[in-house]
Amino acid sequence: MATVRVSPGPSAAHAFRLGMIVGGLLGLTVIGLLYWIGVLQVLSLGYTLVLLFPTYLVIVACLLSVWLGYDKGPASLRRVTRNNKLE
Repeated sequence: MATVRVSPGPSAAHAFRLGMIVGGLLGLTVIGLLYWIGVLQVLSLGYTLVLLFPTYLVIVACLLSVWLGYDKGPASLRRVTRNNKLE
C-alpha cells in the first residue's frame, strides 16, 4: 500500500516563517546573553555572528521543513533531461 503525500498548504508556510523568525530571535538572544555575561569576547562574538549563526539558521530551517512536511523522499526525484532541439 502506497502512502499518500499531501503537499503542505498555507498554514505550513506561515508556521515555517514564524518558526524561522522565532528561531532567529532565540539565537540572537542567546548570543547577546552570552556576550552580556562575558562568555563571548568581541572576536568570538564576530565569529559566532558571521559563521555559526547562519549555520544555526540552516539547521533550524532543515528541522522545520522536515517537521512541516516540506521534505521530499527519494521517490519524488526525477531524471533531469535536456531538450537539445534548437528552436
